[in-house]
Amino acid sequence: MAGNLSPIDTAKFVAAKRAVEYVEDGMRVGMGTGSTAAWMVRCLGELVRDDGLNITGVPTSTRTAELAQQVGINVVTLDEARWLDVTIDGTDEFDAELCLIKGGGGALLQEKIVATASDKMIVITDPSKHVEQLGAFPLPVEVIPFGWQTTKALIEEMMVSMDVLGHTATMRMNGEALYVTDEGNHIVDLHLTRIGNPRQMSLVLNQVPGVVENGLFIDICDVVVTGHADGRVEVIDINEGTHEESQIDFAEAENLFADI
Repeated sequence: MAGNLSPIDTAKFVAAKRAVEYVEDGMRVGMGTGSTAAWMVRCLGELVRDDGLNITGVPTSTRTAELAQQVGINVVTLDEARWLDVTIDGTDEFDAELCLIKGGGGALLQEKIVATASDKMIVITDPSKHVEQLGAFPLPVEVIPFGWQTTKALIEEMMVSMDVLGHTATMRMNGEALYVTDEGNHIVDLHLTRIGNPRQMSLVLNQVPGVVENGLFIDICDVVVTGHADGRVEVIDINEGTHEESQIDFAEAENLFADI
């Protein structure tokens, strides 16, 4: 299978492989949601199975919980774990200050809660997610079902005064029905093109009645691990001020999904 991996899957795998090196025996680990995070969960499962790594996993969605249990990771809720040593998750965009847009997979609320309940947040990604300014990827905003049309209209009115290029807001759909998150809420996707002031945008959005949370992760991410199609991995640690590069053997990727 390794020879059949697409360049993007190879990049995701090597990033995940490098990121799990941060996980030590006995840790409580937040586990993100999405295609990149799935590689990380499989890598952790391999360490549990083959190396006897003893960890407790806190998933950010039902999808991640099911996968973690399949690969033998002990799964608990955040309430049971209370605080985490590290969270590893993917991202939809990140900038030079390691500010993120997350929520493309619909799990932004649980992802943000878990990430902020951790000593360290590590993001695994590929080069396509690195941007000069956030906003090309639609910004998800989770809203409660009651009065969602009013909430959406208030968000649209608010966007006019923000430093953004686009002002379109669309409801995320699941077929013909509104998308429903794990918490029973809906998602408004904001098509902004460019966000001039992400910190201001996040603060103002969360003041709109009916908004539960938004997908801007500001001052939360500590480390970004970027995988490349040739097996190279770049690690940026914003707290240490370091930028390192290494090489990962991706031939073993063929075994990680063999039993699905």
